[in-house]
Amino acid sequence: MYLNTYAPSVRIGNWNEDVSLEEEQLKDFLYKKERGELLVQKKNHLKINLLKKTDLSITVDGLLHIGDVVMLRNPGSERLNLNSIDPPQDQSTLVITPDESAFSCGSSLKAPCGVSANKNLVPSVRSAFVITSVDGSPPGEILRYGQKFAFRTTEGFAGQLYLSSDHKSFQKSAKKSRLQEVNLTDHCSYLCFWEIVYFDPQLRLEYEGYPVPANAKVLINHCKTGHCLAVLGKYILWTEFGKEYEVTAHTHLDSHKAERDVNIWYVVTGNPHETAPTILERPAPLPTVALREKDANDQKECSKHEI
Repeated sequence: MYLNTYAPSVRIGNWNEDVSLEEEQLKDFLYKKERGELLVQKKNHLKINLLKKTDLSITVDGLLHIGDVVMLRNPGSERLNLNSIDPPQDQSTLVITPDESAFSCGSSLKAPCGVSANKNLVPSVRSAFVITSVDGSPPGEILRYGQKFAFRTTEGFAGQLYLSSDHKSFQKSAKKSRLQEVNLTDHCSYLCFWEIVYFDPQLRLEYEGYPVPANAKVLINHCKTGHCLAVLGKYILWTEFGKEYEVTAHTHLDSHKAERDVNIWYVVTGNPHETAPTILERPAPLPTVALREKDANDQKECSKHEI
């Protein structure tokens, strides 16, 4: 086997063929660069489109509605909470996680596509989902506990894909935990049906049929399998966007038969003010002038009694 140990500029061996090969490789590289077909260009194009900031729906009555653009956030587990059996876990949001086949996508993502949980809490195309009706409810209709609906990605580059899940099998399961897999598909079927249930099991039946408040603690249950959406902080996925948590559909119960922190979600809506991107990041309101005057008067009364 011939192996040239010198550079093509050294006129030894098949130097002419080596020079021609380098010229062809350079031409091929420049041709792909002009057309944007290099792998690094495809990755950059994917990140730019998925990380674009997007506006979430602003709720006027404090409730969720069909057609709202929302973000699904898991509050994580507090590091000083001694009652929790879950390991410490940061807040995270449900996001789209495309595989390597998506690098060659054109104007939108193609199914199937994975999901994961990311620590970035700023709304973007990657983390925005639309509450979609599956029972004929018109847009703007109030969403209620126990009502079936679907989560769909936004229009445009996100591809309008539906959040889906199915029973685990030997051929199909989550990568790390081997639990029930959650992914995105382009066909809306019963596998894409979800429902929101009240987080407290003792009051769950009483809240059935009531409107679902926005930015409140809830459970997201998969209608076919009966398992709740979960973020598993102990299973790490390394993606093109960094280190992320694995997302599955599995109900984790504690000793009191109540769902653990990994199953808790907030359906986050937008903030009407520019102080924060979402309602949960909105700062606490400042005390009014009347409250300030009352506090000043109370301090004066206390000082008089002390004298």
